[in-house]
Amino acid sequence: MDNNDILVRLRYALDIKDTDMVKIFKLGDVEVTKDDVLKILTKPTDSYDDEEDYDDNIEENDDYIKCNNRMLDSFLNGFITFKRGKQEPKPGQPDAPAVAVKKNGNINNIVLKKVKIALELTSEDMLELFEKAGVTITKGELSALLRKEGHKNYKECLDKYARNFLKGLAIKYRG
Repeated sequence: MDNNDILVRLRYALDIKDTDMVKIFKLGDVEVTKDDVLKILTKPTDSYDDEEDYDDNIEENDDYIKCNNRMLDSFLNGFITFKRGKQEPKPGQPDAPAVAVKKNGNINNIVLKKVKIALELTSEDMLELFEKAGVTITKGELSALLRKEGHKNYKECLDKYARNFLKGLAIKYRG
């Protein structure tokens, strides 16, 4: 799953309007227009059969904007601010959060963590969302997915889990 696909699924699941998408990006310090949002949310015109080739063959064109890791991270930070309000930094804390997405492998983990924070979900809520999508995971597995990378119990979140989490959100919020 690429970053654009994550945004499309998250937008659908939570029924986020285009104007709200622009506000959320702005709260995450990324300036985009409504047209840019539409270009981010459209599928590229290139056809693809192999997921691995998909990322390499797509370039920005007039009808498509590829969402990079920094953009996705900024969107998720803006989403937290949009849902929970601006939090004043504590003394000694930097004003802007550090970029959490350092490599492609942990994108799904970051999405799970930040959506959990933005929607104020408990672990039980998240387990319920997975159940709605037809996936059963234990509290321990969920805890491993939510750990900081480098922790001894950290587990990389596979696309299967991220996809089903977003599917569970869609079932819960859209019916």
